[in-house]
Amino acid sequence: MDNGVSAGSTASTSTLGHMALGLTLLAFGIGHTGIIDGVTVADSVSLATFLGGLALFVLGVLEFRGGDGFNGTAFAGLGAFWFTWANGADGKVSPHAAGLFLVLFALLALSLTAAGSGGLFGQGVYGLLTLSLLLLAIGTFAESGGLTKAAGWVAALSGLLAWYGATAALASWPMALGRGSRGAVTAS
Repeated sequence: MDNGVSAGSTASTSTLGHMALGLTLLAFGIGHTGIIDGVTVADSVSLATFLGGLALFVLGVLEFRGGDGFNGTAFAGLGAFWFTWANGADGKVSPHAAGLFLVLFALLALSLTAAGSGGLFGQGVYGLLTLSLLLLAIGTFAESGGLTKAAGWVAALSGLLAWYGATAALASWPMALGRGSRGAVTAS
């Protein structure tokens, strides 16, 4: 791309990236909970491949181009996670390999949690994602349906938080917790 051509505003790509992350986490989480009869985690594979994987990766590259290293890392790294997870789903890898994969990406999510800013809508999303991936990894290693279901609930909560943050940024909704400016949060 020519340097004179805009890659889009980082606020727009950030909002879209958080929306894509939120929707993918919601589908992934709901599939693991089993709360909707007939909906399984396998039903989120297409969404994880294209929205969570491909779209997030491209948005990460655009964030890097726009000068936002944190969102670039978050979106490109999580795009790689979703794309790889979707391609290894449905028992294509051993449970131990799947568990190790989840632990490794929990480390990425932990790094994002530590480096993130924005309180609830920044660190909260990545913190819940870290917890979800760790629970899912332990559940995979231990072959525990209960831990897998708990991981699904945490992932769904993380997705809901990411979705709300992106929607609030897009719709200019208030994003403050409590009274006054104390406790204000941002979606970035």
